[in-house]
Amino acid sequence: MHETAHEITTLTPQQPTPNPGMLPSEIPPGVQMVTLPGGIRTLAYAPQQAPPAPPVPVAQPIPTWAKTTALLTPTIGGGIAAAGIGLSYAAPGLIAMSEALWAAVALIAAATIGVPMLLRPGRAAGAGKGSTHITQNITASGMFGKANGTINHR
Repeated sequence: MHETAHEITTLTPQQPTPNPGMLPSEIPPGVQMVTLPGGIRTLAYAPQQAPPAPPVPVAQPIPTWAKTTALLTPTIGGGIAAAGIGLSYAAPGLIAMSEALWAAVALIAAATIGVPMLLRPGRAAGAGKGSTHITQNITASGMFGKANGTINHR
């Protein structure tokens, strides 16, 4: 017999056959690699997990500023409406008052101009002499000097 450098073995049914592994990209959808209780890894269909339920919205309390605004809105609107109605009732009186004010302005302007005009001819006739002339002479020495003056009536 001659000796060989190689040892030849045969497969027995107890030995698992070597499995050339699959790449993760080759695994079809819905199939996963699982490990069985005996330690053997194999491919199996696994039920897909349902996505988590969306969170239930919780009722938020209404902010105080929103309540205040909601309560003030009809009040302000009612006030504006009442002001509009009041102005519509007051319009004829306001028109009459504005006309009366214009009449008062005209009376004041006429009195301001007319009264001096009426008094001027009476003054000259009642005095019996000509108009008065006043002459004033003021002198001062230096920039901050004391000023002296004389008043002459003619």
